[in-house]
Amino acid sequence: MQAIVMTAAGEPEVLQPREAPEPHPEHGEVVVRTTAIPVLYAETLLRSGAFPMPAALPEIFGFQMTGSVAEIGAGVDPQLLGARVVATTAGTGAYAESARVPAEFATPIPDGVSDDDAAAVLMGGSVAHALLDRAALSGGETILVQVATSGVGGYLTQLARTFGAARVIATASGDKADRARALGADEVVDHRAPDWPQRLREILGDATVDVVFDAFGGDTARELLEVMTPATGRMLGYGQLSGAPAAITPTDLYPRGLTYTSCTGPAWLGRVAATRADVLDHAAAGRITPLIDRVLPLDEAARAHRLVQERATTGTIILRPNRAVG
Repeated sequence: MQAIVMTAAGEPEVLQPREAPEPHPEHGEVVVRTTAIPVLYAETLLRSGAFPMPAALPEIFGFQMTGSVAEIGAGVDPQLLGARVVATTAGTGAYAESARVPAEFATPIPDGVSDDDAAAVLMGGSVAHALLDRAALSGGETILVQVATSGVGGYLTQLARTFGAARVIATASGDKADRARALGADEVVDHRAPDWPQRLREILGDATVDVVFDAFGGDTARELLEVMTPATGRMLGYGQLSGAPAAITPTDLYPRGLTYTSCTGPAWLGRVAATRADVLDHAAAGRITPLIDRVLPLDEAARAHRLVQERATTGTIILRPNRAVG
């Protein structure tokens, strides 16, 4: 079968098309015949060597895929055979025409949601859903969503009012402001400007931000504490687009009565996984629009990674196995 193998940690070109043996399920597993494979930002970090690979190299790459269950192992519900599913791996195996995963990692796709849409929405939408659950919005609060036109930010912007946000302020690069508003933002700040936190203060006037969904980390996170609601304001950190964790200490939080929650680690990932079916139901009901940048052949995985790494996308890139084209 066609597969993309990671040969070493490094630049996108370490992802190489190869022929690989077809997988077969063991007890409790299914084999998914893939139709759509999303390229995820976290995968670019794994490929670059920022995090250790969960398997020895060379190895078939990839976290997630959609497709149909082609084989089931012993102990698996026979009703899964032939079902359309979106499935996740432990970081290897998804960039291929077929992938083997534990049956509990395969979530059925509702009618009315295409394979491409399910692939695009699942990861970003699930993180957004979990973040909004954790934020526990009251129904009248102001929130700040960073990088609000794609990925997690795009789904946070779309779902915010469903979860109780009253006012959504977004950050986006200048040419994407209209897109952020179309997704649900009330006001937009250009985060490319070095003084954008000051511009946020001007927009707020005498008001404050109740919840910050922090994708940047770094020094900006500390600057934003100045505009948060004393005693009840909370910041949820889930990204490090600045290249560094949020530069916040308990000393920064105590005088203001604010809270900072790091949304990372195995327990957090469990919370994210628990929202998958709900996110697909939101897509089926039209409450969120899947954000797809483009569809590329699977053998262009390296090009897709380059585009994501350079932030040259406005949504998820979908990889299509050659036998699934058309």
